[in-house]
Parts: sequence; structure tokens; C-alpha cells
Amino acid sequence: MPEPIEVRKVPIESVTDASGLERLIDDGVIEAHRVLAVIGKTEGNGGVNDYTRILADRAFREVLAAKGHPDPQSVPLVWSGGTDGVLSPHATIFATTSLPPGAEPGDEPRLSVGIAMSDVILPEDIGRPAMVEKVAAGVREAMKAAGIDDPADVHYVQTKTPLLTLATINDAKSRGKDVVTEDTGPSMDISNSTTALGIAVALGEIETPRADQIHRDLSLYSSVASCSSGVELDRAQIVVVGNVRGIGGRYRIGHSVMKDALDADGIWEAIRSSGIDLPERPHPSDLRGRLVNVFMKCEADPSGRVRGRRNIMLDDSDVHWHRQIKATVGGVAAAVTGDPAVFVSVAAVHQGPSGGGPVAAIADLG
Repeated sequence: MPEPIEVRKVPIESVTDASGLERLIDDGVIEAHRVLAVIGKTEGNGGVNDYTRILADRAFREVLAAKGHPDPQSVPLVWSGGTDGVLSPHATIFATTSLPPGAEPGDEPRLSVGIAMSDVILPEDIGRPAMVEKVAAGVREAMKAAGIDDPADVHYVQTKTPLLTLATINDAKSRGKDVVTEDTGPSMDISNSTTALGIAVALGEIETPRADQIHRDLSLYSSVASCSSGVELDRAQIVVVGNVRGIGGRYRIGHSVMKDALDADGIWEAIRSSGIDLPERPHPSDLRGRLVNVFMKCEADPSGRVRGRRNIMLDDSDVHWHRQIKATVGGVAAAVTGDPAVFVSVAAVHQGPSGGGPVAAIADLG
């Protein structure tokens, strides 16, 4: 049986600020050697050259090392760049903990986390079935670590995978291999979508896709996948978050999907799924401090319309649609939760329905 989980959200007040993690350790809320994973938003451009992810990664690993973690490099730190609009830089920290003396774990579903690293994802794997297979195998491994047998108990799978850079494209060519695209920018979206299909396969949401369906057949998706990519790793970092009975602890996770960029009801449904009782027409004040965080992916609708109204996100040559949709959904999420420090990430092909995206919510049930 895995150990109970402690999960806390901390602000990031500057690009290299990891003081929130340091305070949690110094105050005895968590222990450095028990930290399982960190999932956070940084304030860079969210693109291929977003250095803020690397700076945050270094700052948090340095704190873990200074506080006694035996192998900080083994901890998945999943950073999503870009806090457009009102989104606020922050990190959500997951760590194992112990039950209070004399306490017995109940039989209610409570939060469990499993982590895994996939096999190395080669540049020529990205956007192809080989990457789907490697991610699926890693997800199954992370489920075992979390003590989760039933895929229905998985509510959130956060990944970070490599994308293509000029260096890795040239590496593939030097070995006589080709890559799915030589345009590094779109390779971020392709890496995310391929990873999402691997998650969906591992959880039995879909059958193994054909190569021609990857990043094309929008009817295929996972309802719990949240996939990011970057230049700072060469394999998939996988964090599986679900519920296990008999584990104990204070926290529970639930999920739903946003059907489009304005679907606030989808966010509320994820919060209800996490175990928080809400009235029929909820307000942020109904949360009463019980919501730890929400995690969501978003995508500009390929039709160029939301609820029948035309928008120009996909035609705008001045501001990339990544930034526009992230700001839009971030505003909707902040209005629901009353907190701009929410995890909203873009490039959501195969992650939730087209034009929408998955939503996971973690509640503190006391």
C-alpha cells in the first residue's frame, strides 16, 4: 500500500524563486526526501526557448539538495511555461507523508501519486507510434507505483516530454533517421498530442492509434491527460494522480472536461468530482479554502469559433494562439476558483474534446 500524500500550492515570486518549497520543508509540512513531484507554471514565453522552465527547475532542485533529498535529479519537475493574462506563477508540490499517531486510514478514496520515467524518446520517435508505446508503458509503471489497479481511479496524468530542436533533428539525420517535422515550434504540439495518445492507450480509453491518426484524428483523446514538452529532458516524465482506498490522508482528486474555452461548468464538475459539495449554482466562496488547485489543458478550436461566434486566434500573426487561448481559459478558471494561481497549459490535441480540454481538481477534505 502506498503512503498518504501531502500536496501544497506555493507562489513563485520571481523566476528563480523556490522559497515556497523551502518554507514548507522548514516548517515541517513536508520532508525533502519525501517529495515525489512538482508541477508548476513559470512566467516565460511558453515556447521552445522558454528559459524560465530551466531556471525554475534548477532553483527547486537546489532546494531539495540543500534540504537533504538524496537524489534531486530523480524528482519529476514538470514546468509549463507561460502565465498569460491573470495566470500567476506557482508550483504544486506532492510528497508522501505519515498518518498522525494512532490514526487509522479510512476506506474513503484518497489521493495517491505514482511517478515513472519512460525509455529514452528518440527524435525520430516523436509524433509516431514508437512514442505512443513508450509513454503507455511508462504510465502503466506509474500506476503500479501509485497502487492503482483500475484505470477508472486515475484522474490526472501529467507528463513532460522532449520536443524537437535543431540539435536533435541533426542528431537523427546523422544516424540516417528522419523526423516527423523539421519545424521546432509545432513539434511541441506534436509531442504533447502523441503523449496524450499513449496515456489514452495505457488507460484503455482508446485502441492503439495508427500513425496517420496521430495529431490528426481529433475524435481520439484522453479525458485525464495533461501533456507538456520542452528541451530539458530526453524521455517522458510521468506523474499519475488518482485515488486509492485505504491509503488515508486528507486529499482527493476528481476530473471532468471543458467542452469549449468558456465551459466553466466543466471546471465546477471536476471540483464536485473531487469530493467538495457545491450548490446548484456555485460561487468561489462556496469552496471555503478546500480547493488545492485545478489543472487543465486548452486548445483553440480548429473551427475558429466558440459557441458559434468567430474569433481570430488562429489567424492572428501578431500574438500566437497559444498565448491567447491560455489567457482566455486562465481567466475562466480564475473566475471559478477565485484564484489566478491555476495550472492552465496549452497545446491540447488529443487531450479532452477538440476545442476544450481535461480538468482535474484536488480537494483538501480535512
